[in-house]
Amino acid sequence: MSIRAMLTKSVPADDPTASAWNSVAASQFPMSPQVHWPTRIQEVTVKDVRVRGLHDGKQVAILLEYDDPTQDPDDAAAIEFMVGDKKAHFAHGQPMAEVEGGAVNIWFWKNKDAKALDMNAKGFGTLKVQDQQDLKGKGVYQDGKWKVVFSRAVTTGDANDTQFNPGEFINIAFAVWDGKKDPASGDLKEKGSQKAVSSWWYFRVDPQPDYTSYFYALLAIGLAAGFEFVVIRKLRKGPSA
Repeated sequence: MSIRAMLTKSVPADDPTASAWNSVAASQFPMSPQVHWPTRIQEVTVKDVRVRGLHDGKQVAILLEYDDPTQDPDDAAAIEFMVGDKKAHFAHGQPMAEVEGGAVNIWFWKNKDAKALDMNAKGFGTLKVQDQQDLKGKGVYQDGKWKVVFSRAVTTGDANDTQFNPGEFINIAFAVWDGKKDPASGDLKEKGSQKAVSSWWYFRVDPQPDYTSYFYALLAIGLAAGFEFVVIRKLRKGPSA
């Protein structure tokens, strides 16, 4: 399963409820409790996320939508990408028995902060906020659902950022935190490594349309029409004296 960021004239970079999102089919991905690393969690609120993508050749925007029965200040969501050539585990790029581990680029949004942060990690305990922040994020809660949009330039000059080369599939994963507090203890229900996560999936920015084949087809039609015109004209004139 994959997500296509479809080409559009204008990207709703700061509007998760824009009508433009309705023109894009959502891809749905299952979410599971994070059990790979302490502190683990056995049950999570969010069971799946619906994801859409749009781009205009300069900016790319990704919309996450998921069910959450309550709106809380510590509600949060994140998107994760691999960075570089080394394969990374979706759990912050943590080295595992089957995966050597590599760097990841994380886009993180929290409700009470009302913004997104561009971050990097290479395993648990290595999460770091980038010095260069070129990411935007906005969330809207309505009818028991969160809609969170992240946006950034398609390509940047930052080696810590994932780069979106049109037509190229890259790995993408998601994480969500239900920021509700336990009424008895006052502790957050989900925090830190206690979260809902997905495995790696695929994301692609659609390339610009290639009209080359249409050009050659029109050229061929034009040449054929021209040849036919010359032949008909000669036939009408008759044989030369």
